[in-house]
Amino acid sequence: MAKKRATSSSKSSADSIEGLTSRMCERLRKLRIQRGWTLNELAAVSGVSRSMLSQIERAQVNPTLAVAYRIARAFDRSIGDLVDDLGDGSAIAIIRSNDPTYLYRSDHQCRIRTMYPMQLEKTVEFYEVWLAPKAAMRSAPHYKGTRELITVGEGTVAVHSGEFQCEISAGDSAHYPADVPHAIENVGSQEAVLYLIVICRSR
Repeated sequence: MAKKRATSSSKSSADSIEGLTSRMCERLRKLRIQRGWTLNELAAVSGVSRSMLSQIERAQVNPTLAVAYRIARAFDRSIGDLVDDLGDGSAIAIIRSNDPTYLYRSDHQCRIRTMYPMQLEKTVEFYEVWLAPKAAMRSAPHYKGTRELITVGEGTVAVHSGEFQCEISAGDSAHYPADVPHAIENVGSQEAVLYLIVICRSR
């Protein structure tokens, strides 16, 4: 009986894995179409070959963990999101603070965490930013009409937008054109924490 139970458990696990793989393949195709990407475009973004992506979408191969991770990163998602369609369950999407998928940048000068559902078409982007003392986050002009709004949680930063500049501290907010060269610079002696909203007027 013990052997029979083990066999049954193994079969159940295999069925479960096949089900997860099937959902991942279906979800991959759905996400790609939502983005309006061709297989070639997804291959360029993810680093996974076009032929492999095509086979995965048709459920002809089971992607390795490394391949699944690359695909998830291309969509700014976690691996779990590839098998769980949030639209079929709760209306509330959660972004966990320790989810590495949403860590956009992390180095000794700057850390940026995205705080919005990046799989959706978006006109608003939301970031949490940490800047080391004297560090700056500089950006080229965005699309015409784009504006940014920042609120400082800790520290003091200088905001540059084209030829204009101002300083704001904890509790202060500022909004400014982001379709010109712009930057946020930590002018204090301690790490600065700020919340950045990008409003994309047009594409």
